[in-house]
Amino acid sequence: MGLTKQYLRYAASAVFGVIGSQKANIAFVTMRGGERGRFVAVAACEHVFIWDVRKAEKVLILKGNKHEVTYLCPSPDGIYVAVGYEDGAVRIFSLLNGESNVSFNGHKSAVTVIHYDTLGSRLVTGSRDTDVIVWDVINECGLYRLKGHKDAVTQALFLKDKNLLVTSSKDSFVKWWDLDTQHCFKTMLGHRSEVWGMALLNQESRLITGSADSELRAWDINYLQEVSTEEEAGEPKEKKGKSLLDDDDEEEEVVDESPEERILSCKKAGSLLREARDRVVSMTTDAKAKVLACHVSIDLLMLVQSYLPSSNIDLLDAQHAEDAPEPVVERKLANEIVRLTNIKASANIRWVDCLMCAGGELKVAMLLQNNTVETYSLKTSDKNPTGIKTSRLTLGGHRTDARTLAFSSDNIAVLSASGDTVKVWNRSTLQVIRTMACDYALCSLFVPGDRQIILGTKSGKIQIFDLASGTLLETVDAHNGALWSLCLSPDQRGIVTGGADKTVKFWEFELIKDEDAAQKRLTVKHVRTLQLDEDVLCVKYSPDQRLLAVSLLDCTVKVFYTDTLKFFLSLYGHKLPVLCLDISHDSALIATGSADRNVKIWGLDFGDCHRSMFAHDDSVMFLQFVPKTHLFFTAGKDKKIKQWDADKFEHIQTLEGHHREVWCLAISPNGDHIVSSSHDKSLRLWERTREPIILEEEREMEREAEFEEGMAKGDEPVVPGENKDAEAAPAAKKTIETVKAAERVMEALELYRSESRKMEEHQIACQSAGKQLPPPKANPILVAFGNVSPSRYVLDVIKKVRSSELEVSLLVLPFPYIPDLLSLFNCYVQDGLEVELVCRCLFFLLRIHFGQISSNQMLLTVIDELRINTISKVREIRDVLGFNSAGLQFLQREVESKEEIMFFADATGLLKEKRRKRKKRERAILTIA
Repeated sequence: MGLTKQYLRYAASAVFGVIGSQKANIAFVTMRGGERGRFVAVAACEHVFIWDVRKAEKVLILKGNKHEVTYLCPSPDGIYVAVGYEDGAVRIFSLLNGESNVSFNGHKSAVTVIHYDTLGSRLVTGSRDTDVIVWDVINECGLYRLKGHKDAVTQALFLKDKNLLVTSSKDSFVKWWDLDTQHCFKTMLGHRSEVWGMALLNQESRLITGSADSELRAWDINYLQEVSTEEEAGEPKEKKGKSLLDDDDEEEEVVDESPEERILSCKKAGSLLREARDRVVSMTTDAKAKVLACHVSIDLLMLVQSYLPSSNIDLLDAQHAEDAPEPVVERKLANEIVRLTNIKASANIRWVDCLMCAGGELKVAMLLQNNTVETYSLKTSDKNPTGIKTSRLTLGGHRTDARTLAFSSDNIAVLSASGDTVKVWNRSTLQVIRTMACDYALCSLFVPGDRQIILGTKSGKIQIFDLASGTLLETVDAHNGALWSLCLSPDQRGIVTGGADKTVKFWEFELIKDEDAAQKRLTVKHVRTLQLDEDVLCVKYSPDQRLLAVSLLDCTVKVFYTDTLKFFLSLYGHKLPVLCLDISHDSALIATGSADRNVKIWGLDFGDCHRSMFAHDDSVMFLQFVPKTHLFFTAGKDKKIKQWDADKFEHIQTLEGHHREVWCLAISPNGDHIVSSSHDKSLRLWERTREPIILEEEREMEREAEFEEGMAKGDEPVVPGENKDAEAAPAAKKTIETVKAAERVMEALELYRSESRKMEEHQIACQSAGKQLPPPKANPILVAFGNVSPSRYVLDVIKKVRSSELEVSLLVLPFPYIPDLLSLFNCYVQDGLEVELVCRCLFFLLRIHFGQISSNQMLLTVIDELRINTISKVREIRDVLGFNSAGLQFLQREVESKEEIMFFADATGLLKEKRRKRKKRERAILTIA
């Protein structure tokens, strides 16, 4: 049976209009060895945009899936950037090609902080779920989960050359973690409110914390190893940490006093007062922690410089002590940290990043709350440094939400207007063609011919712009209140407007000649007025221009005859005002969307309600029919766009992508493209594909997605021997991917069992027949994979499981599969196949199934063979690695002795010489130009 009616799928095509989302931070990145401080990475909804601030253009897009980006962190080598998402996932992208091959999934809610260690081999993430997770980037797996905070984690920092971690949280605590033992050995309580930011200065001997008050607290960090060395050198004993028997009534910020002194002591050294009284939003430092940037929730950024390290101050104190008769020298916080300057941005600052360049030049990048990126530069060596604005990214987006959209008649240009500007975009390239200043726009359209545009504003004015010159031609006072809606007449000779002054006005196009201009220009002439009893929210002509539908604030829709303005119909039934409506191309149906979340379909012949449908979970903000069809789209405050069939009253498709309320949408005249605008500052382009939609399959896919999401959010698997209330726990979490991976492993083991039974039955049949019988038919799955053996197929399936999901996938496996898996592991180790992967799986399975394995007599021989084989094979691999390393070192010494230079030194020198010549050539070209 063929399809009686075919719907075509609309798919997401592009995201534009957003320069930087407010939810994630901004970060300086390096692109292919380019100039430092030239490229910045910002979040753009679910994507990450890399901007060249000098050219003000987008150079790379790191594409995400569907969840919003919440944090960014570049790697120390500048090649990768770690991206955290709203659902708790973390993906690592390469800045060379924009691809992501490493992903971690351990948090249950949005990632709030990401930080690399010095080598870039480990990654720490904090989340709103109060957990801190340490990941192994090289092995692509989670190491452990640290529990202890009671609110969202705001900052997490590794300490160089020490296996320590310090974290801050909104629970007002700062915690120190020993990563060797995976426990919290110190909790600082010296804050009265949430700790929003934290930074390490002075070679990690100083900790600066910022909270909701106007005080930046400074803490002295003394490490146990350093204290012991100072004592041996004859330093005063009072610097040493207190013993376990000493009392400490003065320091209220310490909870666990006795174990803290085993590693370090942290005492309050003083405070820095901020000028602003608002809370600290974030604190960041440059790579060498010489400058601290602290910004608050207003448009002010305070820059503080770590002026002298502690060792230099101690040296100065010692020199003064030799000259003075009395060694009374006190270290002051003001000697170590000085205020550089305050930078005032053009709007409220949301996120900040800073970068120290050659010559003491500090570059600061700011992501502002009005969808703008600004960069500043200042010389830290100057006596009174001032921030100089070097670039500003504004062209690619609106400062406020775009509240109206329109397509040109040729489907090429897209108009978007916000509270201060109107922009015209090229749909194919997504580049801005024109940007013009306007009042707060609420509605818009292209004038026939696509040479002018008309806007209706919140102040009740009609503004007419010329696209060729980008100028405002005329402003007409149309209504006393907000002009909520305007509509082009079907004969294209005029427009109709509806406003908050309870009137509907009819206008005609005219060409008049200005005294200053040589050519005539377009204007509108008021010809008629329809007075009503309530505010007008929406007006719409029927395509045959016979009727005019008007939505009123009293929740009704009135239909009038266009020629005589006599009343024809009243459509009532909505419980809240109708915010949007549209009439089909044949003037037979009218669809209305209301703030009561319902969409009603009416007949224009008698005004009867054909169907009322619950459309969205919040107010329906926009509704429009697809040209020449009875299909229509609705947009709601529930972040969704939905397609409906007005004949069959069926929901066809849901377009998900926006992360905030959807204000409006526009459908191209040919129906192939849709543009939507949202409170997340983004404009999204949707394109009609050739893929048909079958409604039954669509509903089935939605149910499967809901089931999979619910299964992934189910109870976490319990690890035997793990304490649920312990500070450390496994890093990974159960997801639908881990469940699917476990199912694939179980299917492979079932196939291995069935093939083993076939081979046993074949051998028995051969023995009973006394001759060699033809082998059984091979499994088609094994044939598809190149006639591999069943045991090798199981290994291939395990290898395809992501490294970060391997443990959780093995944890889901039922125990009846474990004996077969252990036997296969023994075969793999004997043959030298994937010894490292097999050992990792083996050790994890032994840990979680220790009781059942040790009590099973049949598995004792297998375990004993595994013990012997794994030890010997691991030793062989270690010997090979040692031999190769020694061989490479020998070759290096040989090359160095022959060339009489250090290895790689020549290449480094040539690279510097090449860069110097290139810069000299560029300066010469600029001089000639």
